[in-house]
Amino acid sequence: MQSLAQMETRLRELEAAIKETEARLPAHSVKPPVMLDLLALEDEYETLKQQIRAHRAGDADACGNENPTGN
Repeated sequence: MQSLAQMETRLRELEAAIKETEARLPAHSVKPPVMLDLLALEDEYETLKQQIRAHRAGDADACGNENPTGN
């Protein structure tokens, strides 16, 4: 498993790649390969965000902190 720092670094890389890919999208006639690239980047971004949240929740539980939802 990646460390939290590695995941956060990759998240920033994905944010930049998503912005760059969005900039390549033409106003009309979006090319399927560009759209597929964007969707793949967004999927990885969302998965990584979930992993970071889970990692942080695990750290909070290990430290004896309460769950932020109060459960």
